[in-house]
Parts: sequence; structure tokens; C-alpha cells
Amino acid sequence: MKTYANALPLALKGCLNLHSRIDTLIELAVDEDAPMGDLTSEAIFSPEHQSRANIIARQDMVICGLDIARKVFERIDPDMTVSLQAKDGDWIERGNNVIVLEGSTISLMTSERIALNFLKRLSGIATLSRTYADAARATGTGVRIVDTRKTTPGWRSIEKYAVRCGGCSNHRASLSEHVMIKENHITAAGSLTKAVKLAHDYAPHLAKVEVETENMDDVREALQAGAEVILLDNMSLEEITEAVKLINHRATVEVSGGITLEAIADYAATGVDVISVGALTHSAPAADFSMIIPRD
Repeated sequence: MKTYANALPLALKGCLNLHSRIDTLIELAVDEDAPMGDLTSEAIFSPEHQSRANIIARQDMVICGLDIARKVFERIDPDMTVSLQAKDGDWIERGNNVIVLEGSTISLMTSERIALNFLKRLSGIATLSRTYADAARATGTGVRIVDTRKTTPGWRSIEKYAVRCGGCSNHRASLSEHVMIKENHITAAGSLTKAVKLAHDYAPHLAKVEVETENMDDVREALQAGAEVILLDNMSLEEITEAVKLINHRATVEVSGGITLEAIADYAATGVDVISVGALTHSAPAADFSMIIPRD
């Protein structure tokens, strides 16, 4: 049975509506970190003890995950007051408050690490994505930086949201979204041409067929077979320049393969349309936050 036409592109959704999995992720995190409450805080404070706390950015960053953090605090304690001081996608300077909290001290302590884990991971991705987006914009070529499926299991929809908050774009969010023919598909099918024909015969009429190529012979065959998108994987700049000239706008040209921030301008200068960077999600360093209860 065909399921492609029924696939919902998660990458197109907004933050709180990204996926019902957000609530599931929060529940898993609560069960992991506080399965029977917070023993330390419950030993020290009474349920009536109240505190005010600030979540502070410890570095310059693009903030992401604020609404998810709010949902964490409200999941632990619906009576907690949560005041967001920014919105996802904002540039935040070191030392600024991003959330102000007031409520049960036990609830604050129980929520802290769970909420910060979401903020650190997502803001780290957004911040790294902003550096790549800025580098691409500086080339003046219109090239787009996109992510990949190299994401944390279960976190893909929110990590891809963080990529967008940083100013980059999303590649497919799942195998169900569009056709991307890779080396193993070609080998198992018998040839690149056969794989493309089978894909065109099967996929919906609006679906584009992308083919991963590794050399100029592959590029020629992909063009002849009618691929709408040609991915140049791990090719040299000289080969990419040659391939772009050969393709000559007859297909969208994407490049991939360990492309660093410093190399963005060189790849953009070849005339490619899209640069895919797995590092946006698989190698983004965590952003730094602290929750502080101010001293009176």
C-alpha cells in the first residue's frame, strides 16, 4: 500500500504544533529525571516554600526551546508562574534573563535540569545554524543551507525546528516525504537509471526524485534518467564546478560531504543551489544556561 501521499511533513509545522511527540518527550524526561520526585528538594523544603528564579543565558546565542521549557515547568507544577523574556529565534546576549519563574521551590528544583536540557540542545543547534546561514547570506549567491536526518532519535521535529530558528532550512524530515536515491538503492536496483524509472513510476506526480551521485558519470546518467534533484556527494570543488555547468539548470544541484563553515563561500561560488550540512544537528555544541535563585 502506498503511504507517501499520506505522509505529513513535520518540518512545516510551528513550534507548539510540531508534533504530539513533544509531550511524550517531556513525559520521558520527567520519568527519567524525577521518577518519584526530587528527594533532595523534598527533604529540605516544605510544599509551601516559594521562590523566584531566573534562567540566564551564559553566552551569546540564538534562543530556541522557550515554549517547550515553559511546558516542562507547567507539567511539573501548573500553578507555577512562567514569564518568557524572549521568543525563539531571538539573538540573546550573555547575562540576559530568558525566563523568569515563581512558584514552589520544590517544583522549581525538580523542573530545572529537564527544562535546561531542552533549551541547551535546541539553542545550540539554532546558534550553529545562524553561523551557517550568515555565511551563506554573505556569499550573495542565494545558496541555501539545509540539515539532514542525522538527528537525535525522537527529537527530529524539534531539532529541525531549531535549525529553522537559526535561519537555515530543512531537508526531508522523514523517509516518507520525498524520493532520495542513494548508492545502496542503485546497487540493489541494478542501475541508477532503473532506480529513477521505478521511483518515477511509483511516487506521486508532484514528488521530485533526487539522486545521490559520486562522479561525473553518475551525474550524466542522473540527468539522462530525468532526476529533478542531483546530489553531488563528496566531490571536489573542481568536479562540482564541472557538474554545475553540465547540469545547466536542468535540475536542482545539492552538495554534501563534511562541508565546514569555512568552506561555505567556496562551495557557493560553484553555483550550487543547496548545501546540506549534517553537523547542524549531529555536532552542534550545547548552549550554556543557568537557573539562579537570587539572593535577597
